[in-house]
Amino acid sequence: MFSDAVYPFDARGVAKRFRHAAIFGALSALHPGETMRFCNDHDPLPLLQQLMGHFGDHIKIDYVAREPGEIVIDFQIVA
Repeated sequence: MFSDAVYPFDARGVAKRFRHAAIFGALSALHPGETMRFCNDHDPLPLLQQLMGHFGDHIKIDYVAREPGEIVIDFQIVA
């Protein structure tokens, strides 16, 4: 179950050519303190670099699961 402040985002269901735009859009829609729980089948290291470059200190990135084929990351927007 997810609390009101944690929103799931399963990237595996988004076409590859739209993924980064969808992720940036979803994160931009969050308010400080809200979290997007991101699921993917691979570790998105280039995406993480892009997110840190774009959001800087306003995003907190925490791995929930980091197994081959199952990556779950919490992205939290901070003030």
